[in-house]
Amino acid sequence: MTEPLPLGATIGILGGGQLGRMLSVAASRLGYKTCIYEPGGDCPASHVANYHFQKSYDDAEALRAFAEAVDVITYEFENIPTSALDILEAHRPIRPGREALRVSQDRLTEKTFLNDLGLKTAPFANVTDADSMAKAVAEIGAPSILKTRRFGYDGKGQARLKTAADSEAAFADMAGAPTLLEGFVDFSHEVSVIAARGIDGQVACFDPGENVHADGILRTTTVPAKLTAGQRMDAVLLAANILNKLDYVGVMGVELFVTAQGLIVNEIAPRVHNSGHWTQNGCTVDQFEQHIRAVVGLPLGDGQRQNDVVMENLIGADMDRLPELLNARDTAVHLYGKAEVKAGRKMGHINRITRDT
Repeated sequence: MTEPLPLGATIGILGGGQLGRMLSVAASRLGYKTCIYEPGGDCPASHVANYHFQKSYDDAEALRAFAEAVDVITYEFENIPTSALDILEAHRPIRPGREALRVSQDRLTEKTFLNDLGLKTAPFANVTDADSMAKAVAEIGAPSILKTRRFGYDGKGQARLKTAADSEAAFADMAGAPTLLEGFVDFSHEVSVIAARGIDGQVACFDPGENVHADGILRTTTVPAKLTAGQRMDAVLLAANILNKLDYVGVMGVELFVTAQGLIVNEIAPRVHNSGHWTQNGCTVDQFEQHIRAVVGLPLGDGQRQNDVVMENLIGADMDRLPELLNARDTAVHLYGKAEVKAGRKMGHINRITRDT
Protein backbone atom coordinates (compact mmCIF):
# COMPACT_ATOMS: atom_id res chain seq x y z
CA MET A 1 0.00 0.00 0.00
CA THR A 2 1.46 3.36 -1.08
CA GLU A 3 1.63 5.90 1.71
CA PRO A 4 -0.29 9.11 0.93
CA LEU A 5 1.68 12.27 0.31
CA PRO A 6 2.19 14.18 3.57
CA LEU A 7 0.23 17.34 4.26
CA GLY A 8 1.97 20.33 2.74
CA ALA A 9 3.22 18.36 -0.26
CA THR A 10 2.94 20.05 -3.66
CA ILE A 11 0.75 18.79 -6.49
CA GLY A 12 1.88 19.82 -9.96
CA ILE A 13 -0.96 20.57 -12.39
CA LEU A 14 -0.40 20.76 -16.13
CA GLY A 15 -2.73 23.46 -17.45
CA GLY A 16 -3.97 26.66 -15.87
CA GLY A 17 -7.63 26.84 -16.87
CA GLN A 18 -10.76 26.64 -14.75
CA LEU A 19 -10.33 22.93 -14.01
CA GLY A 20 -6.85 23.60 -12.67
CA ARG A 21 -8.29 26.45 -10.64
CA MET A 22 -10.92 24.26 -8.99
CA LEU A 23 -8.40 21.46 -8.42
CA SER A 24 -6.15 23.97 -6.65
CA VAL A 25 -8.98 25.09 -4.37
CA ALA A 26 -9.79 21.47 -3.51
CA ALA A 27 -6.12 20.70 -2.80
CA SER A 28 -5.82 23.67 -0.45
CA ARG A 29 -8.80 22.44 1.59
CA LEU A 30 -7.00 19.13 2.10
CA GLY A 31 -3.77 20.83 3.18
CA TYR A 32 -1.81 20.53 -0.07
CA LYS A 33 -0.06 23.13 -2.21
CA THR A 34 -0.38 23.36 -5.97
CA CYS A 35 2.00 24.44 -8.69
CA ILE A 36 0.61 24.93 -12.18
CA TYR A 37 2.50 24.71 -15.45
CA GLU A 38 0.81 26.97 -17.97
CA PRO A 39 2.35 28.99 -20.84
CA GLY A 40 -0.28 31.73 -20.56
CA GLY A 41 -0.26 34.47 -17.96
CA ASP A 42 -3.13 35.65 -15.76
CA CYS A 43 -4.89 32.30 -16.21
CA PRO A 44 -7.72 31.13 -13.92
CA ALA A 45 -5.59 28.67 -11.92
CA SER A 46 -2.80 31.21 -11.36
CA HIS A 47 -5.15 33.26 -9.16
CA VAL A 48 -5.42 30.50 -6.56
CA ALA A 49 -2.42 28.15 -6.97
CA ASN A 50 0.66 28.56 -4.81
CA TYR A 51 3.08 28.67 -7.74
CA HIS A 52 2.91 29.26 -11.49
CA PHE A 53 5.53 28.11 -14.02
CA GLN A 54 4.74 30.30 -17.02
CA LYS A 55 6.76 28.33 -19.52
CA SER A 56 6.30 26.57 -22.86
CA TYR A 57 5.76 22.81 -23.13
CA ASP A 58 8.88 22.60 -25.33
CA ASP A 59 11.10 24.16 -22.63
CA ALA A 60 12.93 21.06 -21.35
CA GLU A 61 14.80 22.92 -18.63
CA ALA A 62 11.60 24.47 -17.25
CA LEU A 63 9.81 21.11 -17.32
CA ARG A 64 12.59 19.50 -15.29
CA ALA A 65 12.55 22.37 -12.80
CA PHE A 66 8.78 22.05 -12.47
CA ALA A 67 9.01 18.31 -11.86
CA GLU A 68 11.65 18.80 -9.18
CA ALA A 69 9.46 21.40 -7.45
CA VAL A 70 6.45 19.09 -7.01
CA ASP A 71 5.72 15.68 -5.47
CA VAL A 72 3.20 14.32 -7.98
CA ILE A 73 1.92 15.54 -11.35
CA THR A 74 -1.63 15.59 -12.69
CA TYR A 75 -3.31 17.50 -15.53
CA GLU A 76 -6.47 19.35 -16.48
CA PHE A 77 -6.41 18.68 -20.23
CA GLU A 78 -5.41 15.77 -22.45
CA ASN A 79 -3.40 17.30 -25.27
CA ILE A 80 -0.03 17.47 -23.54
CA PRO A 81 2.93 16.88 -25.88
CA THR A 82 4.46 13.42 -25.50
CA SER A 83 7.95 14.94 -25.38
CA ALA A 84 6.96 16.96 -22.29
CA LEU A 85 5.50 13.90 -20.59
CA ASP A 86 8.71 11.94 -21.25
CA ILE A 87 10.72 14.55 -19.37
CA LEU A 88 8.27 14.86 -16.48
CA GLU A 89 7.78 11.14 -15.94
CA ALA A 90 11.51 10.64 -15.49
CA HIS A 91 11.30 12.73 -12.31
CA ARG A 92 7.83 12.36 -10.77
CA PRO A 93 4.79 10.08 -11.02
CA ILE A 94 2.06 11.26 -13.39
CA ARG A 95 -1.48 10.45 -12.29
CA PRO A 96 -3.61 9.47 -14.19
CA GLY A 97 -0.95 7.49 -16.02
CA ARG A 98 0.39 7.77 -19.54
CA GLU A 99 -1.76 4.94 -20.92
CA ALA A 100 -4.96 6.90 -20.24
CA LEU A 101 -3.51 9.87 -22.11
CA ARG A 102 -2.33 7.73 -25.01
CA VAL A 103 -5.79 6.22 -25.42
CA SER A 104 -7.77 9.44 -25.06
CA GLN A 105 -5.54 11.71 -27.18
CA ASP A 106 -6.52 9.93 -30.40
CA ARG A 107 -10.17 9.20 -31.26
CA LEU A 108 -9.26 6.14 -33.33
CA THR A 109 -7.18 4.65 -30.52
CA GLU A 110 -9.92 5.46 -28.01
CA LYS A 111 -12.76 3.84 -29.95
CA THR A 112 -10.66 0.79 -30.73
CA PHE A 113 -9.79 0.45 -27.03
CA LEU A 114 -13.46 0.69 -26.05
CA ASN A 115 -14.55 -1.85 -28.65
CA ASP A 116 -11.82 -4.25 -27.50
CA LEU A 117 -13.34 -3.99 -24.01
CA GLY A 118 -16.65 -5.14 -25.45
CA LEU A 119 -18.22 -1.69 -25.19
CA LYS A 120 -20.37 -0.17 -27.94
CA THR A 121 -19.38 3.03 -29.76
CA ALA A 122 -20.75 4.84 -32.79
CA PRO A 123 -19.68 3.21 -36.09
CA PHE A 124 -16.42 4.75 -37.28
CA ALA A 125 -13.83 4.60 -40.03
CA ASN A 126 -10.30 5.97 -40.22
CA VAL A 127 -9.74 8.66 -42.89
CA THR A 128 -6.26 9.41 -44.18
CA ASP A 129 -6.84 10.65 -47.73
CA ALA A 130 -9.52 11.30 -50.33
CA ASP A 131 -9.81 7.61 -51.25
CA SER A 132 -10.28 6.48 -47.63
CA MET A 133 -12.78 9.32 -47.19
CA ALA A 134 -14.85 7.99 -50.07
CA LYS A 135 -14.69 4.44 -48.67
CA ALA A 136 -15.65 5.70 -45.20
CA VAL A 137 -18.70 7.53 -46.54
CA ALA A 138 -19.72 4.42 -48.46
CA GLU A 139 -19.38 2.34 -45.29
CA ILE A 140 -20.73 4.75 -42.64
CA GLY A 141 -23.15 6.74 -44.79
CA ALA A 142 -24.72 10.10 -44.02
CA PRO A 143 -25.67 11.93 -41.98
CA SER A 144 -22.34 11.51 -40.24
CA ILE A 145 -19.59 13.66 -38.77
CA LEU A 146 -15.92 14.00 -39.68
CA LYS A 147 -13.71 14.66 -36.66
CA THR A 148 -10.02 15.29 -36.23
CA ARG A 149 -8.45 12.36 -34.43
CA ARG A 150 -6.60 14.70 -32.08
CA PHE A 151 -7.02 18.14 -30.47
CA GLY A 152 -10.79 18.51 -30.81
CA TYR A 153 -12.97 19.91 -28.03
CA ASP A 154 -16.21 21.88 -27.57
CA GLY A 155 -17.27 21.17 -31.13
CA LYS A 156 -13.96 22.26 -32.69
CA GLY A 157 -12.27 20.13 -35.33
CA GLN A 158 -15.55 18.74 -36.67
CA ALA A 159 -17.49 18.90 -39.93
CA ARG A 160 -21.00 17.49 -40.40
CA LEU A 161 -22.08 15.61 -43.48
CA LYS A 162 -25.81 15.92 -44.12
CA THR A 163 -25.46 13.91 -47.33
CA ALA A 164 -22.61 12.10 -49.08
CA ALA A 165 -22.27 15.16 -51.32
CA ASP A 166 -20.80 17.08 -48.35
CA SER A 167 -17.82 14.74 -48.04
CA GLU A 168 -15.40 16.66 -50.25
CA ALA A 169 -15.97 19.97 -48.45
CA ALA A 170 -15.78 18.30 -45.04
CA PHE A 171 -12.50 16.62 -45.92
CA ALA A 172 -11.09 19.95 -47.16
CA ASP A 173 -12.12 21.63 -43.88
CA MET A 174 -9.81 19.29 -41.96
CA ALA A 175 -6.79 20.73 -43.79
CA GLY A 176 -4.92 17.45 -43.96
CA ALA A 177 -5.26 16.51 -40.28
CA PRO A 178 -5.78 12.79 -39.52
CA THR A 179 -9.53 12.28 -39.17
CA LEU A 180 -12.25 9.83 -38.29
CA LEU A 181 -15.68 9.56 -39.86
CA GLU A 182 -18.26 8.76 -37.22
CA GLY A 183 -21.82 7.67 -37.85
CA PHE A 184 -24.71 9.32 -36.06
CA VAL A 185 -26.29 7.44 -33.16
CA ASP A 186 -30.05 7.37 -32.68
CA PHE A 187 -30.15 8.27 -28.99
CA SER A 188 -32.78 9.71 -26.68
CA HIS A 189 -30.34 11.66 -24.49
CA GLU A 190 -26.73 11.84 -23.36
CA VAL A 191 -25.50 11.10 -19.86
CA SER A 192 -22.09 11.08 -18.27
CA VAL A 193 -20.56 9.23 -15.36
CA ILE A 194 -17.88 10.89 -13.26
CA ALA A 195 -15.85 8.02 -11.88
CA ALA A 196 -12.78 7.86 -9.64
CA ARG A 197 -10.19 5.20 -8.89
CA GLY A 198 -7.61 5.31 -6.13
CA ILE A 199 -4.04 4.01 -6.06
CA ASP A 200 -5.32 0.98 -4.13
CA GLY A 201 -7.83 0.13 -6.88
CA GLN A 202 -10.88 1.44 -4.99
CA VAL A 203 -13.51 2.74 -7.44
CA ALA A 204 -16.25 5.26 -6.64
CA CYS A 205 -18.75 6.70 -9.12
CA PHE A 206 -20.97 9.75 -8.85
CA ASP A 207 -24.58 9.55 -10.01
CA PRO A 208 -24.88 9.84 -13.81
CA GLY A 209 -25.85 13.32 -15.02
CA GLU A 210 -27.97 14.15 -18.06
CA ASN A 211 -26.29 16.52 -20.51
CA VAL A 212 -27.66 19.01 -23.03
CA HIS A 213 -25.34 20.57 -25.62
CA ALA A 214 -25.71 23.55 -27.93
CA ASP A 215 -23.26 24.38 -30.73
CA GLY A 216 -20.99 21.58 -29.53
CA ILE A 217 -20.65 23.05 -26.02
CA LEU A 218 -22.18 21.61 -22.86
CA ARG A 219 -25.00 23.86 -21.64
CA THR A 220 -26.55 21.96 -18.73
CA THR A 221 -26.10 18.82 -16.67
CA THR A 222 -29.07 17.61 -14.60
CA VAL A 223 -29.03 15.06 -11.78
CA PRO A 224 -30.67 12.70 -11.42
CA ALA A 225 -30.62 11.70 -15.07
CA LYS A 226 -33.55 9.97 -16.73
CA LEU A 227 -32.35 6.37 -16.41
CA THR A 228 -33.81 3.12 -15.24
CA ALA A 229 -32.16 1.39 -12.29
CA GLY A 230 -30.65 -1.09 -14.73
CA GLN A 231 -29.27 1.64 -17.01
CA ARG A 232 -27.79 3.44 -14.02
CA MET A 233 -26.06 0.27 -12.86
CA ASP A 234 -24.81 -0.47 -16.39
CA ALA A 235 -23.36 3.05 -16.69
CA VAL A 236 -21.47 2.77 -13.42
CA LEU A 237 -20.14 -0.74 -14.13
CA LEU A 238 -19.09 0.30 -17.62
CA ALA A 239 -17.10 3.26 -16.24
CA ALA A 240 -15.47 1.06 -13.58
CA ASN A 241 -14.45 -1.43 -16.27
CA ILE A 242 -12.66 1.32 -18.20
CA LEU A 243 -10.85 2.61 -15.10
CA ASN A 244 -9.68 -0.85 -14.06
CA LYS A 245 -8.45 -1.75 -17.54
CA LEU A 246 -6.33 1.41 -17.62
CA ASP A 247 -5.08 0.91 -14.03
CA TYR A 248 -6.34 4.45 -13.66
CA VAL A 249 -5.69 6.83 -10.74
CA GLY A 250 -7.87 9.93 -10.51
CA VAL A 251 -11.23 11.12 -11.86
CA MET A 252 -12.49 10.38 -15.36
CA GLY A 253 -15.54 11.58 -17.29
CA VAL A 254 -17.31 8.95 -19.41
CA GLU A 255 -19.91 10.29 -21.86
CA LEU A 256 -22.67 7.89 -22.92
CA PHE A 257 -25.56 7.88 -25.38
CA VAL A 258 -28.79 6.30 -24.15
CA THR A 259 -30.34 4.22 -26.95
CA ALA A 260 -33.00 1.57 -27.34
CA GLN A 261 -30.16 -0.92 -27.87
CA GLY A 262 -28.35 0.03 -24.67
CA LEU A 263 -25.62 2.47 -23.66
CA ILE A 264 -23.10 3.59 -26.25
CA VAL A 265 -19.84 5.26 -25.22
CA ASN A 266 -19.30 8.63 -26.88
CA GLU A 267 -15.90 9.46 -25.40
CA ILE A 268 -13.77 9.37 -22.28
CA ALA A 269 -11.91 12.26 -20.67
CA PRO A 270 -9.04 11.37 -18.31
CA ARG A 271 -9.56 14.31 -15.97
CA VAL A 272 -12.18 16.14 -13.97
CA HIS A 273 -15.02 17.01 -16.30
CA ASN A 274 -17.40 19.88 -17.03
CA SER A 275 -20.40 17.59 -16.56
CA GLY A 276 -19.22 16.84 -13.02
CA HIS A 277 -19.39 20.42 -11.75
CA TRP A 278 -22.79 19.67 -10.19
CA THR A 279 -20.97 17.65 -7.52
CA GLN A 280 -19.72 20.89 -5.93
CA ASN A 281 -23.19 21.54 -4.53
CA GLY A 282 -24.71 18.09 -4.84
CA CYS A 283 -22.27 15.98 -2.84
CA THR A 284 -20.24 16.15 0.34
CA VAL A 285 -17.08 15.34 -1.63
CA ASP A 286 -17.01 16.82 -5.14
CA GLN A 287 -15.13 15.61 -8.21
CA PHE A 288 -12.20 17.95 -7.60
CA GLU A 289 -11.57 16.78 -4.06
CA GLN A 290 -12.05 13.18 -5.21
CA HIS A 291 -9.34 13.65 -7.85
CA ILE A 292 -6.93 15.20 -5.36
CA ARG A 293 -7.59 12.39 -2.89
CA ALA A 294 -6.82 9.82 -5.58
CA VAL A 295 -3.59 11.32 -6.91
CA VAL A 296 -2.05 11.93 -3.46
CA GLY A 297 -3.01 8.46 -2.20
CA LEU A 298 -5.79 9.33 0.25
CA PRO A 299 -8.94 7.17 0.54
CA LEU A 300 -11.70 8.19 -1.85
CA GLY A 301 -14.47 10.24 -0.27
CA ASP A 302 -18.23 9.91 -0.01
CA GLY A 303 -19.60 10.97 -3.38
CA GLN A 304 -23.21 10.10 -2.62
CA ARG A 305 -25.60 12.69 -4.06
CA GLN A 306 -27.20 14.85 -1.36
CA ASN A 307 -29.19 17.18 -3.63
CA ASP A 308 -30.85 17.24 -7.03
CA VAL A 309 -28.93 19.80 -9.10
CA VAL A 310 -29.00 21.51 -12.47
CA MET A 311 -25.56 22.75 -13.53
CA GLU A 312 -25.57 25.46 -16.20
CA ASN A 313 -22.49 26.75 -17.93
CA LEU A 314 -22.18 30.53 -18.15
CA ILE A 315 -20.96 31.15 -21.68
CA GLY A 316 -20.16 34.54 -23.15
CA ALA A 317 -23.13 36.90 -22.81
CA ASP A 318 -24.62 34.73 -20.06
CA MET A 319 -22.54 36.90 -17.76
CA ASP A 320 -25.10 39.67 -18.34
CA ARG A 321 -27.41 37.59 -16.13
CA LEU A 322 -24.98 37.64 -13.21
CA PRO A 323 -26.92 40.11 -11.00
CA GLU A 324 -30.05 37.99 -11.40
CA LEU A 325 -28.17 34.73 -10.71
CA LEU A 326 -26.51 36.11 -7.59
CA ASN A 327 -29.97 36.84 -6.19
CA ALA A 328 -31.55 33.54 -7.24
CA ARG A 329 -32.74 31.06 -4.65
CA ASP A 330 -30.75 27.83 -4.15
CA THR A 331 -28.18 28.90 -6.73
CA ALA A 332 -24.41 28.71 -6.25
CA VAL A 333 -22.33 30.83 -8.62
CA HIS A 334 -18.84 29.63 -9.62
CA LEU A 335 -16.81 32.12 -11.68
CA TYR A 336 -13.44 31.39 -13.28
CA GLY A 337 -11.78 34.80 -13.06
CA LYS A 338 -11.44 35.26 -16.82
CA ALA A 339 -10.87 38.93 -17.56
CA GLU A 340 -12.53 39.14 -20.98
CA VAL A 341 -15.99 37.92 -21.94
CA LYS A 342 -16.03 36.31 -25.39
CA ALA A 343 -18.72 34.55 -27.38
CA GLY A 344 -18.47 30.80 -26.80
CA ARG A 345 -16.10 31.23 -23.84
CA LYS A 346 -16.89 29.45 -20.59
CA MET A 347 -16.85 32.16 -17.95
CA GLY A 348 -18.24 30.15 -15.05
CA HIS A 349 -21.16 27.96 -14.08
CA ILE A 350 -24.04 27.84 -11.65
CA ASN A 351 -25.38 24.92 -9.65
CA ARG A 352 -29.07 25.28 -8.91
CA ILE A 353 -30.47 22.95 -6.28
CA THR A 354 -33.91 21.84 -7.42
CA ARG A 355 -36.74 21.35 -4.96
CA ASP A 356 -40.38 20.30 -5.12
CA THR A 357 -41.52 23.62 -3.57
